Amino acid sequence: MTHAGALALALLIDALLGEPRWVWDRYPHPAVLMGRAVAALDRSLNHGENRKARGVLALASLAVPAWVLGGFFAALPFGWLVEIVAAAILLAQRSLVDHVRDVANALRISLGEGRRAVARIVGRDTAGMDASAVSRAAIESAAENFSDGVIAPAFWFLLLGLPGLLVYKIVNTADSMIGYRTPRYAEFGWASARFDDLLNWVPARLTAALLALAHPSSNAWPVIRRDAGLHRSPNAGWPEAAMAAVLGAALSGPRSYHGEVRDYPYVHPEGRRALGPDDIEAAVRVLWRGWLLTFGIVTALAIA
Repeated sequence: MTHAGALALALLIDALLGEPRWVWDRYPHPAVLMGRAVAALDRSLNHGENRKARGVLALASLAVPAWVLGGFFAALPFGWLVEIVAAAILLAQRSLVDHVRDVANALRISLGEGRRAVARIVGRDTAGMDASAVSRAAIESAAENFSDGVIAPAFWFLLLGLPGLLVYKIVNTADSMIGYRTPRYAEFGWASARFDDLLNWVPARLTAALLALAHPSSNAWPVIRRDAGLHRSPNAGWPEAAMAAVLGAALSGPRSYHGEVRDYPYVHPEGRRALGPDDIEAAVRVLWRGWLLTFGIVTALAIA
């Protein structure tokens, strides 16, 4: 079976089943195992001198085994089945839209519930958020994680099969855990953060294109070209600018981390700034239209 055929099935399985609790309540999710591996290397290597070199060693210690393990499983007699199951597990469309929709549902109950729900999916301070800030954070998470959790793993699986998918996921996990510009991780997490930026460069721009193409009436391209580079991340601005244009909303902007307010510029600043649960639901629909276009393209590649 071709990578495109396996990916089409994996996309469909993930969209239908998501993350079955009866499985992951009994067994550790692969992403959890990856996180444990990153944490173990953090404990064992992130100390003393030459932390940047130690971080490079940590990254190699994660990526090389992931590549080898992916190749081993793909080479098994029923390796194609392993690839489909692994890709379905490591894609995150259904879990993403479920978590984002949970914020909308919680916000309809109360602002406090909305803050608690969005705190599960973003890393910024949530205690002082109003309803618009909660909604904006959920929508931004939806856009960025559609790129990181769906399009990027699909792209690397399509290109390099299971080895490419596993390397991408372990690097992305490492970046989410140690890729911060803090005293502890500025040097040790440097290699993971930069490699993650590299692996997401094409998928982030592809995500923006998919969202724009799935919503041709939004005229998103001028906003994407103008505002994608305003984001603090070299990649996250692309899907975020596309989402902002499609929704007609202003995203990004000032926010607080660890009690410190950071005056980030708005993406699509002319868009609406008063946002609510209905806008979060609209973002979920944007994700599904982007997913549907992705699934159609992959299926066409599988048939061709």
